[in-house]
Amino acid sequence: MRFASHTLSILKTFICQRPAAAAQRRGLSGAAMRLVQFCRHGDGGDIRVGVEEGEGLSVVDLKAFDPSMPSTMRELLEMGDKGLECAQRALASGQCVVNREHVQLLSPVLGPEKVVCVGMNYRDHCTEQNAPIPTEPIIFSKFPSAITGPYDDIILPSESQVEDALSYVAGFTVANDVSARDWQMKRNGKQWLLGKTFDSFCPLGPALVTSDAVKDPHNLGIRCLVNGDVVQSSCTDQMIFKTAELVSWVSKFVTLTPGDVFLTGTPPGVGVFRKPPVFLKKGDVVECQIDQLGSIINRVI
Repeated sequence: MRFASHTLSILKTFICQRPAAAAQRRGLSGAAMRLVQFCRHGDGGDIRVGVEEGEGLSVVDLKAFDPSMPSTMRELLEMGDKGLECAQRALASGQCVVNREHVQLLSPVLGPEKVVCVGMNYRDHCTEQNAPIPTEPIIFSKFPSAITGPYDDIILPSESQVEDALSYVAGFTVANDVSARDWQMKRNGKQWLLGKTFDSFCPLGPALVTSDAVKDPHNLGIRCLVNGDVVQSSCTDQMIFKTAELVSWVSKFVTLTPGDVFLTGTPPGVGVFRKPPVFLKKGDVVECQIDQLGSIINRVI
C-alpha cells in the first residue's frame, strides 16, 4: 500500500501557552529556546522536558536542573512565564546536559485536549483544486491519539476488528448533543465541528451506569423535553449501528482509552427539521431522559 500524493501535508503548527480567553501578552519576549519532550534510553520511558542547546544538539534536562519543574510540556506551559524563565536559566547554566545520542525526542505535547486543524488555508492549494478561496477559516479536528513523535513511524491502518467489543464499554450515561445549526449547515464549509463544539454544548450525566446494571442498552426509552413539552421520544432499539459495532468501527482508526465518550445519535423530533423549524432560545429548559440511566436538565442562558 502506498500513500496517494494528496494525503501528505506539511503544516506549520503552533502550541498554545494558556487559554485564549484569558490570554495576556507574554512578557518574556527574549526567551528564544527550543523546548522538547524526551525520554532517556533505558530509563523506562519516563517523560522529561528539556531545552535543546541547538537544533540537533544535546538537551538540558529541566527537572534535573530544578526538581520543582514539571515533567511534561503541558505542565510547563501552564506555568506561563515562570516555567519559561526557569528553562532559560537552565539553558544558560550549561548544567544537566544529556547527550543527544542518549535521548529519544517525543512529540512536544502528548495528549493535548484539542488538535485544531485548518483546511484550505494555502491559496495555491485552493487553486490546484479549482476551489474558491475561503472567506473564513475552515476548521476540522484530529484526535489526540493521532499524534506521534518527530522521528517515529507512520503506521498504515489495518482492517482488524475488535472481538467482544462490549467488554470494553464501562457503562452508559445521558448526553445532550447541542448544535448551532447555522454553523453546522451553512458556514465553515459545512463541516460539523464548530457548530457542535461551542463551550457547554455537551451536557453529560448524571452518572456512569455500569454495563452490568443495564440489562439491554438497545431497548431503552429516550426522550427530550423543552420547557416540559416532549419534543423527542423514541427507543434505543432504533439505533442503526449498535454499541458494539460503533466501538469496533472507531477502534479501526483510533486507539480508544479509558474515559473516551461516544454520543450514539439522537431520535427524531429535532427542532431544525420541524415545520416550521424550532430553535432553543434564552430561558428555555431542556431535559434529556433515558430509562434506567436518568435525566439531565439544562437551562439556556
